[in-house]
Amino acid sequence: MKALSLLLNDVDVLEIVGTTDVQVSGITFDSRKVSSADAERNVVMYVAQRGTQTDGHLYIPQAVAAGARVVVCEQLPAELQSDVCYVRVQDADIALGRIAASFYGHPSNQLRLVGITGTNGKTTTVTLLHQLFMQLGHRTGLLSTIVNKVCDEEIPATHTTPDALEINRLLRRMVDDGCEYCFMEVSSHAVCQHRIEGLHFTGGIFSNITHDHLDFHKTFANYIQAKKAFFDHLPATAFALVNVDDKNGRVMVQNTQARVMTYGFRGNADFKGKIIENSFEGLHLQVNARDAFFRLSGRFNAYNLLAIYGAAVLLGENVDDVLLKMSALGAAEGRFHVIRNGQGGVAIIDYAHTPDALKNVLSTVRDITSPEEEVLTVVGCGGNRDALKRPVMAEIACEYSSRVILTSDNPRWENPDEILHQMEAGVPENFREQVLVIENRREAIKTACMMMAKHGVVLIAGKGHEKYQDIQGVKHHFDDSEEVLKNWKLN
Repeated sequence: MKALSLLLNDVDVLEIVGTTDVQVSGITFDSRKVSSADAERNVVMYVAQRGTQTDGHLYIPQAVAAGARVVVCEQLPAELQSDVCYVRVQDADIALGRIAASFYGHPSNQLRLVGITGTNGKTTTVTLLHQLFMQLGHRTGLLSTIVNKVCDEEIPATHTTPDALEINRLLRRMVDDGCEYCFMEVSSHAVCQHRIEGLHFTGGIFSNITHDHLDFHKTFANYIQAKKAFFDHLPATAFALVNVDDKNGRVMVQNTQARVMTYGFRGNADFKGKIIENSFEGLHLQVNARDAFFRLSGRFNAYNLLAIYGAAVLLGENVDDVLLKMSALGAAEGRFHVIRNGQGGVAIIDYAHTPDALKNVLSTVRDITSPEEEVLTVVGCGGNRDALKRPVMAEIACEYSSRVILTSDNPRWENPDEILHQMEAGVPENFREQVLVIENRREAIKTACMMMAKHGVVLIAGKGHEKYQDIQGVKHHFDDSEEVLKNWKLN
């Protein structure tokens, strides 16, 4: 229970109708979650957000009828109930973030919260940071695309960055469990929708930025600004660790108050790396002139490892301890996961679902394999997402592969054949005979495994850790790794 007057302390309130002399027991932005049974005993707050799909203001009467006794909104409803307190604010998204932080006792102030943003590498970076700090003896939390964790306790994840209420609820659990650190993915959507409003960050990491999410942001410039806004709001006490090899790395920190630190392989950087060897068995790197060996493969993972090393050092960890523990870290689920069949065939499962991510993975495969080895790529594109990248994804697959199978990803509400048709537009004319189109993903993987059973590499891109295929609003069980193991009859 929290006093409404205290919950509004950090909120830019424009108008209040009714009394704030009440104790709030629960908060929701979903009118369907207001229970009349709860409302009889408790004071429930409903926050009306102008969402991307529907406007929460339309459901104020429904929330009040179900028992909500505090309504936070940007526009007052036409009819006001005398036993309800209405709080009008400039931006309900911002208000929700600040109210949520206050309701849960500002948990982000009670541990060291580090956010990672960028197009690619977020999940791997936060997952490995969580592993690393647990191995260094710290109780640590994780907020990621794959799973949320309070130390070793797993909590299923539904979004890259949860809503403001869920973030603060999870952070509260971490603090109550004695966590000293939390590493979280920060998506561009979360920044724009103010899901991280009210959080106090100890540090921020920028991985890279490439063509993605233009269905939401509309322009690449908007996408860059969304990422940059995260760093704009970091406090002077925080660090901002950026990939200086990315041309937008410096852009991210143009207006930040945080202490700027850099990592990279090509130019001068505070945390400088050099790739000595790259194989399916792992990476041999020089990190600030120190030799280090890692179980992860690929140039893109070399960047992730350098970011992890830099963050750990900036958080005060001993350099030798960090490198020793990092050498044992394994990849995040569905990120360059290598499966061998014992007959010479290699399958790689990877979440790569953007042009840049696919290019990174395929260029890594090509760096590792010999020129005569064949590489077969199985790839699709998700429905109800940025359609402009579909032909680009196919073109990149063809550029780096010996053969390509175009297949379905998560078609969602779109016609999968239409998605594949758009992808086919990116296939070069001189490569068409090397391309198969198999809409059924299970059949596509089966075909690839049969074709590459005794030699070469199969890359199955796009879904990685996902255990489902989203078709017409229904999530059917589907696991790329399971399909490979089944077709190669491996346990």
